[in-house]
Amino acid sequence: MVTPGYLAFHPNPKKPDIKLPEGACDSHCHVFGPADRFPYSPTSSYIPVDAPKEMLFQRHQFLGFSRSVIVQASCHGSDNSAMLDALQSAGENYRGIAIVRPAVSMREIEEMHEAGVRGVRFNFVKRLKAAQPIEDRRTIIEKVAALGWHIVVYFEPEDLPGIEDFLREIPLPVVIDHMGRLPVEKGPDSEEFARLANLIGTDDKFWIKVSCPERLSKAGPPYADVDDTARALITLKPDRVLWGTDWPHPNMKSHVPDDGLLVERLGIIAPDPVDLKRLLVDNPTALYWN
Repeated sequence: MVTPGYLAFHPNPKKPDIKLPEGACDSHCHVFGPADRFPYSPTSSYIPVDAPKEMLFQRHQFLGFSRSVIVQASCHGSDNSAMLDALQSAGENYRGIAIVRPAVSMREIEEMHEAGVRGVRFNFVKRLKAAQPIEDRRTIIEKVAALGWHIVVYFEPEDLPGIEDFLREIPLPVVIDHMGRLPVEKGPDSEEFARLANLIGTDDKFWIKVSCPERLSKAGPPYADVDDTARALITLKPDRVLWGTDWPHPNMKSHVPDDGLLVERLGIIAPDPVDLKRLLVDNPTALYWN
């Protein structure tokens, strides 16, 4: 049964007016189910609407993306089967981010690498039942470092003080999801922005995704109140920023995001074609295809 209040993805998004550069990459999206083939985790804090690989591929073609990074979401737990199946169908232009347990074997890691996985995701968001001990995370880091993977982290501003030392010690690239969920209504002058900027501005191992305005906005579509924060992060880390749709927008309960509008926002936060190419092509290539 789907979580009450969960909204399905947009059935008919707008065709974006903006033309994306060749090789554009959606650096954060998901596949869910179908549940009859890839069951959801019984420990998940939410059960989504099925969003299978076929729909994801169709959506990317419609929006103008030829490459993508599929991120394992908490609703499937550490069973990466749906994500790996999508990678095997998509081929070389798709990469993956897994969720693994500390007992994962090197053979399993090598098989995921062969399929296109290039990192693991650590979730620190308490409302999503994130409770993996730091020592377990260190064990995972030690294993995936052998293949040159990176770490993707999802946290909220109030989580950062407690994990900042851990993030700094990680000997691999660290990608921060969804602008660190900054309170965009406070803008780039906020205390939360300053703390995050202090972390990522001092070390080139830190990357950040200027994604999920639909989650951070207080004003709603077209999410103009997120623009200043997104532009400030792009200016802060021009060679370490990524962008993604977050399709199919898991656990949204306020409204159904239009992916076409999300893509069009790129023309506002990265109006210079050089910046846009860096955000959608050059930076993802450096992290995922080199």
